[in-house]
Amino acid sequence: MNNKSDENYQVCTRCVMDTSDPEITFDSEGVCNHCIKFDEETSKRWFPNAEGERRLKVLLEKVKNDGKNNEYDCILGLSGGLDSSYLALVLKEYNLRPLVVHVDAGWNSELAVYNIEQIVKYCDFELYTYVMNWEEIKDLQISYLKAGVANQDVIQDHAFFSTLYQFAMKNNIKYVINGGNIATESVFPSAWHHSAMDAINIHDIHRRFGQTKLKTYKTISFWKYYIYYPFVRKMTPVRPLNYLPYSKNLALSALKDKVGYKEYGRKHGESRFTKFFQNYYLPLKFNQDKRRPHLASQILSGEITRDQALDALSKPLYEQNELKEDKFYVAKKLGMSESELDELIASPGHPYSDYKNWDSRYKRLKSIQKVLQKYLGKSVSKYA
Repeated sequence: MNNKSDENYQVCTRCVMDTSDPEITFDSEGVCNHCIKFDEETSKRWFPNAEGERRLKVLLEKVKNDGKNNEYDCILGLSGGLDSSYLALVLKEYNLRPLVVHVDAGWNSELAVYNIEQIVKYCDFELYTYVMNWEEIKDLQISYLKAGVANQDVIQDHAFFSTLYQFAMKNNIKYVINGGNIATESVFPSAWHHSAMDAINIHDIHRRFGQTKLKTYKTISFWKYYIYYPFVRKMTPVRPLNYLPYSKNLALSALKDKVGYKEYGRKHGESRFTKFFQNYYLPLKFNQDKRRPHLASQILSGEITRDQALDALSKPLYEQNELKEDKFYVAKKLGMSESELDELIASPGHPYSDYKNWDSRYKRLKSIQKVLQKYLGKSVSKYA
């Protein structure tokens, strides 16, 4: 399968984002709003230098001190992907005592299982693997395919964070270590996304299309996610990679050398479904090539050049044999024929807003946040 051509699309002259993002804008020199936002806002929160090292040391010392009387001082969700895997090495280097949690939603690749085992063995961390109820996951996944929305990874993503917060609460852990980072994820087209934490959206889609009662799949309410966890329970997401000179190449090299980590060949190869969804479903149904924002982020952080990114985009999203194998696997695991899966993918796409969602609540919350920030004279954020 080939990616779309740039023909008839305006492409940023600095990065590789294009008008497949319907909200993109360009200045007189053809530089897009994502690049401008990086320069004016995002880069101010990024410290890949000595200052970042100093800040990270202070931050992680606080994590250790606050958790010194607990069995664990923080919690880390380990998917087997590059970001969370490298974070495990960072936590070991700083002598933290994380509870490491892996959520198995039924889509793990064999390589992911191997990599997770190697990482926890090397770091000598305690791993808890929570295996989701497959019948519920399957029913939710089919519901999302029938709903025709863009983000088909909501099911796994929400389960991951929901489980992580449940374990943090149970073990009185305040700090949730997060692999989000500016170096590789600074470009994030809002028109392509809706938060995976929107439980209202999840429940409405399942109500319309689901067949199985959700007995064990636990969601996080809007109130809990934005108010209770961060401000009542004082739980703080921490993003250490924003204080390091982080890059995919650096992380991969370190993981290979120290734990014998085996690379997946493409981003999110740790999940069979995510691989299929990002490299086939999204480009075909919504004309969204997720490589663009990832590569644009790496250009802005200086990891790669624009020419290298364009070269990567010129390559097929999928080789035909690999696509055939993955489509067969996904269809079989979901209990449908390949033709039924093809029908669902070919059906008209729908925005998440066609279903009930938390947008009105979020808008009110952001208004309150602005008032508080103006009154307090400082940022009100749940991140450290």
